[in-house]
Amino acid sequence: MLAKDLGVTKGGFYRRFADRRALLAALLDTWARSRVEAIEKQAHLDGASARERLADIIRLYSERFNPHGMAIELAVRHWSRSDPAAARVVAEVDGARLKNVARLYAALGLTAAEAEARAFLFYSFIFGQSLLQMEHGPRRRSRLIAACTTLLAQTPP
Repeated sequence: MLAKDLGVTKGGFYRRFADRRALLAALLDTWARSRVEAIEKQAHLDGASARERLADIIRLYSERFNPHGMAIELAVRHWSRSDPAAARVVAEVDGARLKNVARLYAALGLTAAEAEARAFLFYSFIFGQSLLQMEHGPRRRSRLIAACTTLLAQTPP
């Protein structure tokens, strides 16, 4: 069915993938590489401050809702709940995400433990906000995200 949907023959499909397991491994590898490359690029300072970069990442994931990207993210995470190989890959991607964002928080002067906790909170917000439906429309959502961005980019006293 997959070969038919892709418009290739079964032989053409199996020249690329030895079996279903090889296809799934390639899917995981492609997803992981693209996610790690994305966060490394997004978290690179390139002349911006760590605070600016954190706000940029929040804007990227909150202002431009990407239903296709979120569907893939959720599907891979669901898959990881029942497949050890997928679970390892998701853990690697999450580790890269947390490490890169924690590095930004460390640049703001937080200790390693504080930076790690803030990075965890940051990603909890990034993914959680995309799942919430707002009753009062897009302007209220924008105000809430702006307030959360300010809070997540602050350093504690």
